[in-house]
Amino acid sequence: MGMLIKNGNVVMVEDGKIRKMDVLIDKGIIVEISPEINRSDVEVIDIEGKFLIPGLIDMHVHFRDPGYTHKEDIHSGSNAALAGGFTGVLMMPNTDPPPDNATVIYYWKEKSKSIPLNILFSGCITKNRAGKELSKFYELKEAGAVAITDDGNWVADGAVFRHAMEYAAALDLLVITHPEEPTIANRGVINEGYWSTVLGLRGIPKAAENIAIYRDIEIAKMTGAKLHVAHLSTAEGVRLVAAAKKLGLKVTAEVTPHHLVLTDEALAGYDTNLKVNPPLREAEEQKALLKGLLEGVIDVIATDHAPHASYEKNVEFNDAPFGIEGLETAFPVLYTELVLKKKITLEKLLLKMTVNPAKILQLPKQGDIKKGNYANLTVIDPKLTLKVSEELLVGKSKNNPFLGRTLTGWPVMTVYQGIVAYQRLLKGVQ
Repeated sequence: MGMLIKNGNVVMVEDGKIRKMDVLIDKGIIVEISPEINRSDVEVIDIEGKFLIPGLIDMHVHFRDPGYTHKEDIHSGSNAALAGGFTGVLMMPNTDPPPDNATVIYYWKEKSKSIPLNILFSGCITKNRAGKELSKFYELKEAGAVAITDDGNWVADGAVFRHAMEYAAALDLLVITHPEEPTIANRGVINEGYWSTVLGLRGIPKAAENIAIYRDIEIAKMTGAKLHVAHLSTAEGVRLVAAAKKLGLKVTAEVTPHHLVLTDEALAGYDTNLKVNPPLREAEEQKALLKGLLEGVIDVIATDHAPHASYEKNVEFNDAPFGIEGLETAFPVLYTELVLKKKITLEKLLLKMTVNPAKILQLPKQGDIKKGNYANLTVIDPKLTLKVSEELLVGKSKNNPFLGRTLTGWPVMTVYQGIVAYQRLLKGVQ
């Protein structure tokens, strides 16, 4: 049976337009978009007063499966993604065992095949993410990997990374770098600056990120490979990516919601749910990130969804692991803090969360609301205001930095290939 979504404020991202339209879906495909469609032989869903947007695509999630399923697993992570309005995610490889061979990719594919979510897979650059010996990229690509990365670790050996980039270029594989020079980061836990001094915590200098980005871009220039810079957090990093783009290099970059809306001042209370890597930076760095986003230097907003069990986070700050649960609150955080405050338009925000990640990951018929595209869609209620609580979150872990915050503009329905995969039930959580 088909589906007709009526009276939606349809955001056509590439056109930069919002129009009140009806959308007709048949066999998982958008077959008609028109001001008025009337059909009695299909399921009709009236979304008067709500936005209909392309399903969000997250290029950076950690589902912790296999190896750390007390934090998250593919099913619980997928539930969190769908609740957040996402219809596509790219899984990172810091699992145990890691996907440095095809076996883990096949495990992921088998475990995710019945889930109504486009789950994409990355493989490791090096065996065991140890930075020494290359994984077999061809084997990983044949198994289904769309990118390679040692995320969580930077490939410090320049010769190894050069060979990886040459190999990836030959296979047209995207390389995602986690830019942090470890000897400069030197086991820091927050941004090096005023607040690290006040709080008595070891700082992570911005130079650790900047030096890594500079080297990786230089190797991208040497090899012609596609390089994606994960979770930018510094003004200098933005400048380096901008310079690479000006040279015509195949370099793209992402930023997280938390780096766009929080600064290191938020750490004054030693809240371990705000301990992330890269760390939250000063307001000046945050302004540069937003400017880079608006000017097109930063292509993508990605959550870096990194769940941890409560007992792992409820320890001394130095001992707590890096990472936050981010999928479920990403859109309402950005809508509340950026769109409603007129720092970015809804259309431009969605460009970074739908069209651009679809292009970078080479996902056909995804990322926008167009005739012939897959019916991967999200309904947003722009008036729905909810307080973030552990009870509201559906994922396994609750380490969300926005607990207690009241946010507006929540996903209320997620449609994957013409099937309602998630619908928000509001009883008891408002």
